[in-house]
Amino acid sequence: MRKIVNLILALTVIIGLSACSTMPQIQAEERLFPPISLEFLDKYEIPTQTFQETPIGGLSAITYHKQKDRFYALSDDRSQLSPARFYTLKIDISSNNEQIAKIQGVTVENVTTLQNEIGQNYSSQTIDPEGISLSPRGTVFISSEGIPKDEINPFIGEFNSTTGQLQEQIPLPKRYLIATDTDSEPRGVEENLGFEPLTISSTSTLKDDPFRLFTATESSLKQDTSTTPPLNIPVRLLHYVISPVGSPVIVAEHLYLLDETPKGAVSNGLTELLALPKEGSWLSLERTFGVFGFGAKLFQVVNSGASDTSTTLSFQEGTNNTNPLRKKLLLDLETLDIELDNLEGMTLGPRLADGSKTLFLISDDNFNAEQTTQLLLFKLS
Repeated sequence: MRKIVNLILALTVIIGLSACSTMPQIQAEERLFPPISLEFLDKYEIPTQTFQETPIGGLSAITYHKQKDRFYALSDDRSQLSPARFYTLKIDISSNNEQIAKIQGVTVENVTTLQNEIGQNYSSQTIDPEGISLSPRGTVFISSEGIPKDEINPFIGEFNSTTGQLQEQIPLPKRYLIATDTDSEPRGVEENLGFEPLTISSTSTLKDDPFRLFTATESSLKQDTSTTPPLNIPVRLLHYVISPVGSPVIVAEHLYLLDETPKGAVSNGLTELLALPKEGSWLSLERTFGVFGFGAKLFQVVNSGASDTSTTLSFQEGTNNTNPLRKKLLLDLETLDIELDNLEGMTLGPRLADGSKTLFLISDDNFNAEQTTQLLLFKLS
């Protein structure tokens, strides 16, 4: 009997100690990742169509203009089918307390052609637009992946949202640019794996106040690519501060680790970032493609003691000595029981009747008749 009592007491102590050791970890994670509720509401397919003699497709990024209640959707057409451009969309959603919000329709209202600094349209195969974000001063920042095989470097530019003309390019570190004859080692973005994600964080709506811009590559740089791919592919995230005085300034660069590539997938990359109101926190969208079709995951991401990787020449030897950005799975979209397409864009939208935010994802159909331009609507609270 005494042995049984002692055993019960021992188990009680062990359980108590386990609870004590687990509780701080749970509390720490809650502080690190504030609770976010994400509810899938609806999906909608934008019909194949033309607008002002341009084919609507390849919509690789989307951003929301709150004051106008309109969305800007960027086409990744490399000025091949029509000049590089973005569209103004009106997205109608039902929103009341009695029924779940639905997408009622999408109207294309305008197309804005992108132009270089001297007001000329971009020639074919000189730009690969992939990311777009509206700034507090009413301009749009757009990222181009570049076309390394044609020796076209990536770039990030600030464009007039009305005329589409380039106003300023953001300086990029040399490590993201194509190697020259004087370089002894390969460097720069890989083909179709450059600056896909782009997002802006602003604590003020005043156009003259500084704001932050974040961008990342879809996958590893050439100098970070190893012959034996790691379980978690290393990606670099750049953090800029942009103000009306002086040039944009790089604050830091951090390591973002992709989720493990699932079996059967031939493509795995970071396709979008979305800055959240809390400083140093984002949503990230990772997209896969393979023999089982498209997959996608949404993560919460926070900067909690992440290393500055600005001076890291290469990750070929691994990332064990680098603290990456922390992330937590928010939603595996394959659990929604809908057929996913090539999801690449993400933005917050208007609030619902109950005050909750809306979150939109959009897919790039690659101008492929077998694919669709898919719009997904979520409630974010």
